[in-house]
Amino acid sequence: MHGNPVSLEQFRGQKVVLYFYPKDDTPGCTKEACSFRDAYADYREKGIVVLGVSLDDEASHRAFAEKYQLPFTLLADTNHAVSEAYGVYGEQEWQGKKFMGLARKTFLIDEQGILIKVFDKVDVENHSREVLAAFGLA
Repeated sequence: MHGNPVSLEQFRGQKVVLYFYPKDDTPGCTKEACSFRDAYADYREKGIVVLGVSLDDEASHRAFAEKYQLPFTLLADTNHAVSEAYGVYGEQEWQGKKFMGLARKTFLIDEQGILIKVFDKVDVENHSREVLAAFGLA
């Protein structure tokens, strides 16, 4: 959060959406982020924190958030420690090329800090609705 370390402990007592995405300002990642942005009032009303994580640095996150008016926090995992801990960092393939990067995955965490659901397959345009439904709010 603006260059400060973030821990899930900070959000104890709140539901958390922790979503990992490959890259700032790319088509699929932008659609996913904007779907959370467009439903953000629903998340706030229900006390749900949305945190996006990618390997991009803080400057990239700032530019991405400003360009699309993203109201939630984007976390910079430049050393991929968090991504590795959640098992989302590894060999990926896109357009026939293999590279090390992030898989698109979302983790839902309850008020006690317990993981309650993992989305392994994400439909970037409808994901926000799926997340709200998984929390029983859609």
